[in-house]
Amino acid sequence: MKATFERYVLQFKRPSGTSRGVLNEKETFFIHLTDGVNKGIGECGILRTLSIDDRPDYVEKLKWTCDNIHLGLAVLYDKLREFPSIQFGLEQAFLDLKSTHHVLFPSNFTKGQEGIIINGLIWMGSIDSMKKQIDEKIEQGFSCVKMKIGAIHFEDEYQILKQLRNDYPNLELRVDANGAFHPNEALKKLEQLSKLNLHSIEQPIKPQQWEKMADLCKITPLPIALDEELIGVFDLKDKIDLLNFIKPQYIILKPSLVGGFKRSQEWINLAEEQNIGWWITSALESNVGLNAIAQWTYTLNNSMPQGLGTGGLYTNNIPSNLEIQGEKLFHK
Repeated sequence: MKATFERYVLQFKRPSGTSRGVLNEKETFFIHLTDGVNKGIGECGILRTLSIDDRPDYVEKLKWTCDNIHLGLAVLYDKLREFPSIQFGLEQAFLDLKSTHHVLFPSNFTKGQEGIIINGLIWMGSIDSMKKQIDEKIEQGFSCVKMKIGAIHFEDEYQILKQLRNDYPNLELRVDANGAFHPNEALKKLEQLSKLNLHSIEQPIKPQQWEKMADLCKITPLPIALDEELIGVFDLKDKIDLLNFIKPQYIILKPSLVGGFKRSQEWINLAEEQNIGWWITSALESNVGLNAIAQWTYTLNNSMPQGLGTGGLYTNNIPSNLEIQGEKLFHK
């Protein structure tokens, strides 16, 4: 068994705004495996400033992983505990090594017979640009739209959402604050947003404020979904403690950020034990990682719209069999 890795920089088709700033490009890494006959590829989808493994020794750890590939997936996975994106890249690569045409999880999805309902993603920007994105998603046939908020003035964002609700009373609306609200003002904003009959809000305040987040989840008029809060929580006991203490209405799982399929499934099992809802989203991976996440997500039989519509963001994405038809993601 031999392994190598390469760095790849994805270029956004248009600047994409979040509460942390505007993205023009996105760095990622690919692990390549070969046993002399078969080949496998996996994506280590790191998000700079957000991933817990955004560390100075990241590339060094990738090299170490490739040098020690003979140890096998199980041993390497355990040793890479603090590098969830590399864990996920390895899971993909080992599955792909045994696959045909990059089909990691054979199903009616990979046969092209069924699709996955996804939400349309609206990036932060000027009011005009956000309205344009929304119109495009509605025209494409999306029944669920997720809008990132927290970058422009809250009242402006509220007015956009209010107009959207007036124009499309049956549209499922999700918002993602990426921790943009100050704890002292969060409840007031949640109360205002709740008047618009939104589905949920992701991460209203910054993570690692368990008491404040727990207080919000207890009295919120709008369901709260934890996202960044799950990053860096490695131990099963810590996961149990987090969910028991905060008691969120939902959790959102990005395999690249929490340790791939194995650790995501751990979160899902714990959430279901406590009747906490969940869904899966991608984390700006290329089509390599998105393909793996989509195939796995289909096997989970979650009927909620998933956050997997990021494949068309880049000018230099890796060719793939994924395509969006209406509000569904299909594998051709």
